[in-house]
Amino acid sequence: MSTIAQNVARVRQQIREAALAAGRDPEEILLCAATKMNDAAAVRAAIAAGVDCCGENRVQELVQKAGEDAYRGAPVHFIGHLQTNKVRQVVGKVDLIQSADRRNLLEALEKEAARQGIVQAVLLEVNIGGEASKSGFSVPELWEELEEFGKYPHLRARGLMAIPPVSTYPGENLQFFSEMSQLFVDISGKKYDNVSMAQLSMGMSGDFPDAIACGSTMVRVGTAIFGPRDYHSV
Repeated sequence: MSTIAQNVARVRQQIREAALAAGRDPEEILLCAATKMNDAAAVRAAIAAGVDCCGENRVQELVQKAGEDAYRGAPVHFIGHLQTNKVRQVVGKVDLIQSADRRNLLEALEKEAARQGIVQAVLLEVNIGGEASKSGFSVPELWEELEEFGKYPHLRARGLMAIPPVSTYPGENLQFFSEMSQLFVDISGKKYDNVSMAQLSMGMSGDFPDAIACGSTMVRVGTAIFGPRDYHSV
């Protein structure tokens, strides 16, 4: 059985190969370890192996592992669906909230960041596949939100995040990754208050090479680092 360190090294090599094949610099792509359902020891092992950041999906796990000092040595991001009644447990506790996916959440994040007197970095999540089962702004909604982002003085939109439909074969999501990349470029060419396009977070264990080929600057990898999750134990 591979160790976490060996898995991180393997993923790094795959990132490097995908970047070079696309004519890109591998150093410009961040590896975010998706740490859902992995304990503090596993998180520490991933950080020791050199991941760039840790991404947590669940508020309860974030709070528990932070209390165990699991994230020492790496930035921590929140990458899961965030309920508005839990923003106080996340705002100011993470370096980046990747899953700002709807207007009422942005309003709640702004209110809490203002209360704390801080500026919280976020990524705007796009439902690029138009799936009813997934959260995220539609493309028209995203443009509307960008136009009005100046009303959130305590938030900074640092880029975009997307989770495309589940793919069954390599290359199936290239269309969605390409659409996200073009959206990222189009927004980068405009000027909106409190908005900059620094990160395009897309690609997970099963499809991150395709995401890199299309311009992803951050991949969120869980299974390829930690192994399959045992959902039956939850």
